[in-house]
Amino acid sequence: MVLGLPGAIRACLFDLDGVITDTAAVHAATWKETFDALLRKQEGDKFRPFTLETDYRELVDGRPRADGVRSFLFSRGIKLPEGGPDSPPGLDTVHGLELWKTGLFEERVRAEGVKVCQDAMDYVAAARERGVLTAVVTSNANCREILRAADAETLFDAWIDGLVAARRGLRGKPHPDTFLAAARDLGQHPLECAVFEDALAGMDAGRSGHFGWVIGVNRVSKPEALYAHGADTVVSDLACLIDAPDSWARS
Repeated sequence: MVLGLPGAIRACLFDLDGVITDTAAVHAATWKETFDALLRKQEGDKFRPFTLETDYRELVDGRPRADGVRSFLFSRGIKLPEGGPDSPPGLDTVHGLELWKTGLFEERVRAEGVKVCQDAMDYVAAARERGVLTAVVTSNANCREILRAADAETLFDAWIDGLVAARRGLRGKPHPDTFLAAARDLGQHPLECAVFEDALAGMDAGRSGHFGWVIGVNRVSKPEALYAHGADTVVSDLACLIDAPDSWARS
């Protein structure tokens, strides 16, 4: 096949935000709005804003929402009660923070709509034309609604999103559980699957799951960071892989 993949690959597992849809920037902006509000309350005159390059990329991006909150709070030495799914959105609990962020994200999506990454759509179409199975693997609990809004819901053979992960008790990225579950749902061995990710936590999941090929999609991260976290190759545009030779090597 000519998809820039090793010949043994039979399935492609795609992250959603930042790979299939152009929503990573919206997630980053709404996380920053949420955490900056918390930090102003917690740090006062010593306020240090939430940074996208370090705090978001290294501690939050790609992880389940509550895990991202815990990871960032730990980095700043902030302790909050967990709360629960019924906690009100706000700055007082871990679950309250994630719910507040979710509300901000949903408001932005309703106002601005969802944009797909056309290079990814072209790649998915090319893969399906060649009989390659496709799956979405994301911590986003709004996955189906987002892809439905983008008219892309029917392009995938399996779904492992935040709701499915919670129902099955799957650990989120950087653990490989959700990608491994997608491979099982497709009836494929991990070595027969390629992982497509833009987040460093997703790179770690692909590496630790021992998948056949891991593609770093360089939307905002530096290529060297994606390679360091387990990418076999890094591209900024998936369309360049469609007619690439098999086993495109990292250069």
